[in-house]
Amino acid sequence: MDLRQMEVVVAVAEEGGFSAAARRLHVVQSAVSSTVRALERELGAALFRRTTHRVSLTPAGHAFLPAARATLRAAEEARTAVDLAQGELRGELTIGVMQGLYGGAEALAGFHREHPGVVVRLRQAPAEDIPQALREGTVDLAVAALDAPVQRGLTTRLLLREEMVVVTAPAADGLPPEGPVSLAEAARLPLVDFSPGWAVRHAVDKAFRTASLERTVTFEVNDLLAATDLVRHRLGVCIMPPSLAARFPDLPVRPFTGHAPAWSVRVVHPRGELPPAVTALLRHITQR
Repeated sequence: MDLRQMEVVVAVAEEGGFSAAARRLHVVQSAVSSTVRALERELGAALFRRTTHRVSLTPAGHAFLPAARATLRAAEEARTAVDLAQGELRGELTIGVMQGLYGGAEALAGFHREHPGVVVRLRQAPAEDIPQALREGTVDLAVAALDAPVQRGLTTRLLLREEMVVVTAPAADGLPPEGPVSLAEAARLPLVDFSPGWAVRHAVDKAFRTASLERTVTFEVNDLLAATDLVRHRLGVCIMPPSLAARFPDLPVRPFTGHAPAWSVRVVHPRGELPPAVTALLRHITQR
């Protein structure tokens, strides 16, 4: 058994299939299949159930996967230790980023200039999926809006807290010319909302539910540009954090009179001693 075999098994498990794993590893599918078969013969157990439509882990595969991830992490730490002894950082980092979060490019650019030998990968996911990804080791560090500041087995640090605003078209219908907007007024307007799974949507749903207000979602989108384009054409208003609204200076924003939806964006990582590359990236993120 070698590290490459473990890497292939992890890729198939995480990507959900042999073709996707091959694309991730930049090899042909037959190479992935033969590597998995050889390892299964060596172990004397099937790691995957194969059907015409999907690939899933067997009980043996579920037992093998966390051990393989731990072994790959240990090997990466060993390589990093040697690189540090030679005065440089190398390797790979995977960062989990929730849908709808922007603005981390500056920190990543600073990190890349300082440590060009480290390959940084971004993995976008719903905010509620990120803590488990950190615990499983599929991401090394994450930035997400989490309600609970304490997460089992993880360390969190608050980056910012924002009360959301209503983004409108100039001279929007159904609103007074200027001034704050109440949640009740917003509920009566056609709303452009984000898809379930977005942290923005979670915060907006929570605010209306807490206020015992029902609203009608006229448009549901999975893209910030699509949302603002609908607003720009006077088809609805959109609720979002001011850090996102600031990207569209042509669209007016209105604060809420009270009980505004809000999110708390945190950087999250596993507890304990962190690999040097994660520590270096964490410094760039928290110094923004």
